[in-house]
Amino acid sequence: MTSKLLFNIGQLVTNDPAHDGTKLGIIHDAALLIEDNVIAWAGPNSQAPTHHIKSRIDVHGLAVVPGFVDSHTHMVFAGDRSQEFRARMLGESYSAGGIMQTVEKTRAASDEELTRNAGALFDEANASGSTTIECKSGYGLTVKDEQRSLEIAKSFTDETTFLGAHVIPAEHRMSPKDYVELVTGPMLDAVLPYAKWIDVFCDKGSFSVEDARTILKAGMAKGLLPRLHANQLQQSQGIALGVELGAASVDHVTHFNEKDIQLLSGSNTVATLLPGAEFSTRSVYPDVRRLLEANITVALASDCNPGSSYTTSMPFMIALAVRDMHFSPEQALWSATMGGAKALQRSDVGHLFEGALADFVVLKEKSYIHLAYRPGVNLIEQVWRNGIKIK
Repeated sequence: MTSKLLFNIGQLVTNDPAHDGTKLGIIHDAALLIEDNVIAWAGPNSQAPTHHIKSRIDVHGLAVVPGFVDSHTHMVFAGDRSQEFRARMLGESYSAGGIMQTVEKTRAASDEELTRNAGALFDEANASGSTTIECKSGYGLTVKDEQRSLEIAKSFTDETTFLGAHVIPAEHRMSPKDYVELVTGPMLDAVLPYAKWIDVFCDKGSFSVEDARTILKAGMAKGLLPRLHANQLQQSQGIALGVELGAASVDHVTHFNEKDIQLLSGSNTVATLLPGAEFSTRSVYPDVRRLLEANITVALASDCNPGSSYTTSMPFMIALAVRDMHFSPEQALWSATMGGAKALQRSDVGHLFEGALADFVVLKEKSYIHLAYRPGVNLIEQVWRNGIKIK
């Protein structure tokens, strides 16, 4: 067994309320013991173990937080849509139609190109503190291209999501029901070895609630777990569908009503907010205070994709959440760590409880508040995943 002790931690965020009675579970003047790849102990410096420690790491008073859990990304694709972004910044409205531009480039790309691009994005995300990352397919939309997209995604993460139902591709535009049959039949069968989750973009310009239900149920019948894009572009029954099917998370939830709040608050479904999409499309942010006041579990994720949120930075999501969505710094950090873990139904990440994976970030500052206080500044001193320093 290898034992490592981080000591002289000025502020340790554990997300364990047992330490201070708050959701962040902060310990000041703290130490953290790692045995092999898990957290073995967290507590005050004065009580830190002294025997059988193989290495001691002085943090010099800096803050340590759990590794960020980015529970919604689309990192397997080719090309970019910078011209679309430019046009949108000049006043054009966003719609899901631009996805097909990425589909065309992704289909034409080699496996090597897709792997290289995805790897660069995963490395970028790791460097900004993300230690658990979900990744969707959805830019292939053929049996072959969805399968290879998920095979590539699985080479980087176990949190892989089949999103064949992203949009209806051009070749099926006149026969959408045929595409639903393709997604729920041959495509689903082909991706099963590489996917953990199944997702549908249930919104204007994509899939109806009825088709989304059909697709999700087909995936669930084959053992995939449901999650859902819902209510990004307009109010709909997407949130209700997610709750009905016991989805781990409904994502975007930009538009919702009182009934949606009641449904979410009475369920285990997480509301995952993607502020990068609102930022990059100049859309209205969701009224998050209503969700938080209803005690709904809220996660933050990057939504990294080439069209509407081309960023891998979870610290940026935290800053947006605090500045523009009226999260407190504490709520934003919790949602970017423990909230994301709950959106992935993971109990071993997003916190620093005893027994958790040793995934954490050493900041360059003495307080987590700087993540929102100093937006756009690289505040990541070290990143540890599975007890190994990766940055």
